[in-house]
Amino acid sequence: MAKSSIGLQMYTLRNFCKTPEYIVQTLGKVSKMGYKVVQLSGMAPMDPKELKKILDDNGLYACSTHTGYGKIVENTDEVIEEHKILGCEAIMCPGLPGEMHNKEGYLKVAKDFAEVLPKIKENDLLLGYHNHGTEFERYDGKVGLEILLENCPDLEAEIDTYWVQYGGGDPAFWIEKYSGRVSQIHFKDMGIIKKSQTMPPIGDGNLNWERILEASKKAGVKYYLVEMDHPTIDQFQAARVSLENMKKWGLE
Repeated sequence: MAKSSIGLQMYTLRNFCKTPEYIVQTLGKVSKMGYKVVQLSGMAPMDPKELKKILDDNGLYACSTHTGYGKIVENTDEVIEEHKILGCEAIMCPGLPGEMHNKEGYLKVAKDFAEVLPKIKENDLLLGYHNHGTEFERYDGKVGLEILLENCPDLEAEIDTYWVQYGGGDPAFWIEKYSGRVSQIHFKDMGIIKKSQTMPPIGDGNLNWERILEASKKAGVKYYLVEMDHPTIDQFQAARVSLENMKKWGLE
């Protein structure tokens, strides 16, 4: 793969991935749009070998998945095997059960991840954690994301730009803070319509993309993953516009 690539988080198109047949159609559209990289999430269950064939047939590479915390720590071997079949580089945890968003919870997760990481690394895979806004609540002066990452030094930070901003943080600062540990990142813009925060196509909102791009390049980001939980326009159009805007920034 190229040194750095634009990708699409498939959660953006989850409503069009509810059956294997829809997955085939949707991945075809993603490829025709111009994407070469995807992150797998929000899709109907499929045999990894079948999914790998569909990806290959459409010239798509799955750089990673979003896989639940419980599955990662309880079924580590199965998770590793699935990712090796798919050819992924990383396993990304998308978040935690609500009751674990506290200091004790983050410390437990750090310990659990530290125990499975040696096996994951032995299989040439990375393990990362994706933040929302809740990880920016402070406990004894440190935000939850800091507690988790400081206590599990081999864990990657899959920074989500929208949710950092939502939590009151500066996305560029947090990308820079975990330089060398942010191989994959979620590019998600933030706008506002009628006093409510929105997720417009990347580049059409109000985040400081010049600073975010500068920080990402310095930090060694390899995959810039487009994601919109609830786009302000049609999902496919939002993915297309985001790709076009990011290409104008010089990304590939």
